[in-house]
Amino acid sequence: MTAMHTMADALIATENRYVAHNYAPLPVVAASAQGAWITDVEGRRYLDCLAAYSAVNFGHRHPEIIATAHAQLDAVTLVSRAFHSDQLAPFCEALAGLCGKDMVLPMNSGAEAVESGIKVARKWGADVKGVDGPRIPNIIVAHNNFHGRTTTIISFSDDDTARRGFGPYTPGFRSVPFGDADALARAIDDDTVAVLLEPIQGEAGIIVPPDDYLPRVRALCTERNVLMIADEIQSGLARTGRTFACDHWGVVPDVYLLGKALGGGVIPVSAVVADRDVLGVLHPGEHGSTFGGNPLASAIGRTVVGILERGEFQRRSAELGAHLHARLTALTGNGVLAVRGRGLWAGVDVDPALGTGKQVGLRLAERGVLVKDTHGSTLRFAPPLVITADEIDWAVDRFAEVLS
Repeated sequence: MTAMHTMADALIATENRYVAHNYAPLPVVAASAQGAWITDVEGRRYLDCLAAYSAVNFGHRHPEIIATAHAQLDAVTLVSRAFHSDQLAPFCEALAGLCGKDMVLPMNSGAEAVESGIKVARKWGADVKGVDGPRIPNIIVAHNNFHGRTTTIISFSDDDTARRGFGPYTPGFRSVPFGDADALARAIDDDTVAVLLEPIQGEAGIIVPPDDYLPRVRALCTERNVLMIADEIQSGLARTGRTFACDHWGVVPDVYLLGKALGGGVIPVSAVVADRDVLGVLHPGEHGSTFGGNPLASAIGRTVVGILERGEFQRRSAELGAHLHARLTALTGNGVLAVRGRGLWAGVDVDPALGTGKQVGLRLAERGVLVKDTHGSTLRFAPPLVITADEIDWAVDRFAEVLS
């Protein structure tokens, strides 16, 4: 065993000793990264086809984003929301414009954005819709959803691993099959305040709904005076070839939940974005975050919005995504059972006879390609949007080797 192997093994052993075991990572110890590539402590390079679950959409250490971070580090990073900063207003103005909405509630993690969206929906239900007092507001969600792992969110999760042992669970949610607008219509009643959905379900295996689904959801929400909340934390910000996944169906939700890529792969940045008649229900003291909207996060978020406004990454994701899907679909019948997704986001069902998704992912890592499994034998391909066609070909060729 070389000294470098000893370093990797020692770091993993130390992590196993001191870090809570809430993840089961691949045995790769990253030391640096650039663009679509990660280099480990042994100097071996890997093509990143996960992009930190879409948090690194613009590539590792994107020059504009890193330059913004360096400049802001030399100015001011945190004052809390007890004071104003010169970065918060420009960021929120730019993000509201990108979304076509009036207001932004800045937070940090994606789960915080979801929790905040739930609070806003309930407050809107009480103040605007009148679901208050003895009436109990309900929010409709979809089976196999993934919105995070806080106690409220796991209360409406189907994932037994995330849920079991963490009760009591938060009431007020109804779950219906994803993609079934008729079931959703039946679930809505006078006390429903919101429908919370991922436009494309990520953790479930990149599940794309029927084409009439989101338009029908939008129409039902409008007709029944219910907020449509789109969790675009993984699917948004150019991942699927559009700014938002909802754009594929011409649907504009009442509320966008954003995160991951909004921080440019540098810092946690998330947001709830909506019009004034929704976010205006919040008043001082009713919700907050010491770090939410901090100057460093705001400066980076504003740079990310500026990059998205150019449309470059939306085009890359659409064009290169078509290439990725064509290459992966060509493997159907040769170890691949199905391929789903949009843009540079693909869920690939591998023949279980070849192993679990985790086993196939480990074999791919040995060949220099990093992906992550979900739900048994499904792999997710979600590379940084800076990936090239040649790099996609190289990754899919390695995948074909593993399948064979």
